[in-house]
Amino acid sequence: MKQEILRLKKEMGAVILAHNYQRPEIQDIADFLGDSLELAKISKDLKEKVIVFCGVRFMAESAKILSPGKKVFLPVLDAGCPLADTITPDELIKFKQENPGAWVVSYVNSSAEIKALSNACCTSGNAISVVKNIPAKKVIFVPDKHLGSWVQKNVSDKEIILWEGFCYVHELFKEKDVDEAKKRHRGAVIMVHPECREEVQEKADFIFSTAGMLKKAAELSRETFIVGTEEGLIYRLKKENPDKEFYSLASAKVCTNMKRTTLADLHRALTKGEYKIELSPEIIE
Repeated sequence: MKQEILRLKKEMGAVILAHNYQRPEIQDIADFLGDSLELAKISKDLKEKVIVFCGVRFMAESAKILSPGKKVFLPVLDAGCPLADTITPDELIKFKQENPGAWVVSYVNSSAEIKALSNACCTSGNAISVVKNIPAKKVIFVPDKHLGSWVQKNVSDKEIILWEGFCYVHELFKEKDVDEAKKRHRGAVIMVHPECREEVQEKADFIFSTAGMLKKAAELSRETFIVGTEEGLIYRLKKENPDKEFYSLASAKVCTNMKRTTLADLHRALTKGEYKIELSPEIIE
């Protein structure tokens, strides 16, 4: 199956992108690993005209937005993001009407339609700097309330209005999990994602995006790390840092949508051209 995928990829002139939360076998066969915007930006500058994005729908949409002239395929049609689905375009329009003069900053974990209704878009890694630098004192932040709360703590000169969305995976981590991890692994570095609850963030050593976690793990000489994000990242962390130990904060938390993509799905995407991501020129613009 792997050999066939590699052959088909070469024949089609395709590139395979995989998010950090994908299954190990998908990560292993991908040309590039990363978070959603990082991968979309990488694919923009590649010579390949076909992008197969192993992730969830909004990620493939981001790739299409940045590479409108390329074909973008999502191997599993119903691989969605429950966080992105917490807000609809109609709900955002109403929210904007209720808060006149506010700028909308949308997290990259949102649909193309939500991005198109926003004044700016951010990632978990640059959310603070984006909100700091927009020319508005009032900010609607969608859709993740925990990331928005973290931004709020770090940007004191703006009023930030939060949407009540959250990632069900990161929501599962609790304050007691951090306390127990500190007892179980004394001296370990605790890194959590800003989509985690505020009380989890407050007890962690670092709050990072997945890209930030990968960078910090490589930089530090410490041997043991506790990771508060979807368990797929731990596979990559261990692979890139074989001399270090990585453990999930509490029991490993799994995003079922991220794990839907299998080698068989990837093979089908390459043989049948499924499933092609289409966005209107107006949305892309």
